[in-house]
Amino acid sequence: MDKELENIQKFYDVIIEFFVNYSFQLIGAIIIFLLGWFVANKVSAFVRRICEKNELDVTLTKFIVNIIKFSIIIGVSIVAVGKLGITLTPFIAGIGAASLGAGLALQGTLSNYGAGLSIIIGRPFIVGNTISVDGVFGVVEEIRLAHTILSTEDGEQITIPNKHIIGEILINSFEYRIVESVVGIDYESNPEEAILVISKVVNDFDAEIISKEPKAQVGIKEFGDFSINIEVRYWAHTKLFFDTQYKVNLGIYKALKQNNINIPFPTYNIKK
Repeated sequence: MDKELENIQKFYDVIIEFFVNYSFQLIGAIIIFLLGWFVANKVSAFVRRICEKNELDVTLTKFIVNIIKFSIIIGVSIVAVGKLGITLTPFIAGIGAASLGAGLALQGTLSNYGAGLSIIIGRPFIVGNTISVDGVFGVVEEIRLAHTILSTEDGEQITIPNKHIIGEILINSFEYRIVESVVGIDYESNPEEAILVISKVVNDFDAEIISKEPKAQVGIKEFGDFSINIEVRYWAHTKLFFDTQYKVNLGIYKALKQNNINIPFPTYNIKK
């Protein structure tokens, strides 16, 4: 029991001695850190306002602001720790060695971060664009260092690791996505009339649904065995892609019927 009390007394004496010898340094380090944190928040907020005023991309703005904020905090932390008389050289050397090992173990993760940095700086697309990559497409909702988040018309959220974006064939169609449809009319019908009818159906949709620039394209694609195949190409808003396609197809069908333009079906001569 006496030995335990003696150990507690020694520990107590060490604590008292530490505060007596280093109290001013400790208070100074805390003040330096708090001031640094305050300055980091003020500077980062100022930089954010400048970026927003110049209409800089949201993702790039976040990246710049975070880099500036954490750089100031890290610098201030080094100064604050130095105020306590603690040398950081062995600590930094240890971090370097640990970083090498972590880098080898996390090559895939680090490649995602490297690709994310390339996307943020190179800006092949921004938030709000429609991209198609690696067999999927959607509207870009958020770009992070490790991955990019897309959303679809069905409300699905697609998360793509950034390493699967950089180095792949990337299609950026901005707010719209192209629709390509083919409708066949029989050879007795007037293709020019059919083209006018189909064009009117497409052009009657609002600009928020089907883009007016570039304009829709309607023309003869090919001459089939049983029909003249007319292709329709237009840019539909990504969030309404399938809904628009279905409505346009129904509108074309009704319009062709009303104008007595027949959509043929294959016929065969069967010998009995």
